[in-house]
Amino acid sequence: MHEKATSPQASHDYIEVRSPGRINLIGEHTDYNGGFVLPAAIDKQIIVKIATNGSDDSCSLEAKNLSENFDFSLSRIEPQSQSWANYALGMIHEFQKLGLSMRGFDASIEGNVPIGGGMSSSAAFECSFGFALNAIFKLGLERMDIIQAAQRAENDFVGTQCGVMDIFTSVMGKADHVIMLDCRSLDYSYFPLQLGDYELLLLNTNVSHSLADTAYNTRRQECETGAGLFQKKYPKVNQLRDVDAAMLESFYDTLPDPINRRCRHVVTENLRVQEATKVLAQGNLQRMGELMYASHNSLRDDYEVSCPELDFLVHETVHRPEVLGSRMMGGGFGGCTLSLIHSPAREQFVEEIAKRYKESFSLELTPYHVKLADGTGFMPA
Repeated sequence: MHEKATSPQASHDYIEVRSPGRINLIGEHTDYNGGFVLPAAIDKQIIVKIATNGSDDSCSLEAKNLSENFDFSLSRIEPQSQSWANYALGMIHEFQKLGLSMRGFDASIEGNVPIGGGMSSSAAFECSFGFALNAIFKLGLERMDIIQAAQRAENDFVGTQCGVMDIFTSVMGKADHVIMLDCRSLDYSYFPLQLGDYELLLLNTNVSHSLADTAYNTRRQECETGAGLFQKKYPKVNQLRDVDAAMLESFYDTLPDPINRRCRHVVTENLRVQEATKVLAQGNLQRMGELMYASHNSLRDDYEVSCPELDFLVHETVHRPEVLGSRMMGGGFGGCTLSLIHSPAREQFVEEIAKRYKESFSLELTPYHVKLADGTGFMPA
């Protein structure tokens, strides 16, 4: 169902590529620990339009949603104060490191993936931009090449030590399916998401966050510290992915706080992802909801990446029978909650919770009803 990273459109001097945002049903902060995740691409996307301009070196970018422009030279690629441009420049930088040749172009970027909403607008931007460059300059890259280049760009050029999940999902998504992804081996399987009378509802706190400016990188360092401590007792441990429940229990009290709690989140979250694939296959949505609540509690208490706004929205659902489960989604410190809700009750639920949210935080709540979509692809010619 996925076309290759190259396309018949590559013979033209104008290319238009779309790449979706993503949700993650469960499995948060496990990806950069080599663990398991259960994400899906959604029907919100970033679109990159690109055309060659006849120059050997001069390029321009237009961020239509921001009404901003950025001009640069291919011979001088370096991080910029216009942070959005760094996602594009990082991809160019990675392609240049691979010895790939490009020339002058003009590109525009626009879309409807909310910035700061935890739906990975940055990954969607990187992937659509990378695919556009690959196609228009016939670079010969495969999908996995672009996935890996995008992760390096975000880690090394942008400076966010993210895992591979967001980028992989944006590229490899499949309509009406979630992806069970092993973030170490990149082995993956598609699972149909059959919710019956239920649906996935995102509630955006509208609390802004930038992963590069939060404790995201600190959490990654804490996990690496924890893995190193485990490795001294269990030499086969390379990442927290390798720690099982019995090892955690026997070693937990030996670890310093908060390292012990960071490790506990990752180990238990991996187990929740693995159980989630089983209960979804069984159609056991009740248990899926319980796993979502357990995930949020772990992210709040052990990983400490939640915030009052997210906690409020999850707590508001606990005693509502129309909601089977809810949790914060994404890096944390803002963004969205993801809830599994009975479809006929959605409208009234949103109206009531938005009112209470505004009363508590003086903020508007933005709901998103999302459908699961295909990954990165070319727009119709």
